[in-house]
Amino acid sequence: MPSIQSPLGALPARFRRSRVLVVGCGDIGLRVAALLAGKLTVRALSSQRVRVPALRAAGTTPLWGNLDRPQSLRRLAGLAQRVLHLAPPAIVGATDERTGALLYALRRRGAPAALVYASTSGVYGDCGGAWVGEGHALSPTTPRAQRRADAEARVQFFGRSAGVRTTVLRVPGIYAPNREGGTPIERLRKATPVLDVADDVFTNHIHADDLARACVRALWRGKPQRAYNVNDDASLKMGDYFDAAAALYGLPLPPRISRARAEVEMGAMQLSFMSESRRMVNARMKQELGLRLRYASVLDGLATGL
Repeated sequence: MPSIQSPLGALPARFRRSRVLVVGCGDIGLRVAALLAGKLTVRALSSQRVRVPALRAAGTTPLWGNLDRPQSLRRLAGLAQRVLHLAPPAIVGATDERTGALLYALRRRGAPAALVYASTSGVYGDCGGAWVGEGHALSPTTPRAQRRADAEARVQFFGRSAGVRTTVLRVPGIYAPNREGGTPIERLRKATPVLDVADDVFTNHIHADDLARACVRALWRGKPQRAYNVNDDASLKMGDYFDAAAALYGLPLPPRISRARAEVEMGAMQLSFMSESRRMVNARMKQELGLRLRYASVLDGLATGL
């Protein structure tokens, strides 16, 4: 007979665990899986079958599904109580149809209790170096950021209409010495220029491990339909950051050039990061999610790789 203590009765413990679905289980997803390993059931959605061994090794149950093929997502309905959405939008367009397909699949049969979406700080656009809290108006200027803002709107509507506790994490530059491309070493070795002091912009960072911890906390502690800036405490201009990193690695300082020269010599992607300046306020992350940063400054985090 079922136990009157629990609606699950006498099922084995593994079936009583909370189930988490990670959508887009790349570097950050694997770090999240490592934090949750042995504590609950983690399923990882991937469109790349070649990644199945790595996902299994991380303690997850791999599921094949492609956000660009909505029919492949039908099995996701009712699969998990909590969903962590880390998958990026497509690289074209101003909307995020991938997020739309995921949310449609999730609400077909018993929507999850909570969903966390990792967005980008780019949704704020250029703020002229001002301090920016989560209440700041969104003003995305690049197609990449516009797609993220569209995804945020879809997630928030999903939360309100389906009764799901949705949380948006606004994430700046992710780094870590043990992350592919997670340090500025190669850029410094190539002597890639940075802006002159007069033209320089403020930049924000978060260590990959701190971001993974923020994701886990948001799954359980994020307030309904709430956004959080997820960044460290450093307030650095981009050129100063690269200068400090060069000193840390014992490499030459990067050359400085004017904005006018950068607009002629640099690619659109690189230039886009030099065209927006803001300092993100992370008080809500600390107070509501209770996250204590392990790496309060990007330079502290980089130093761990030496």
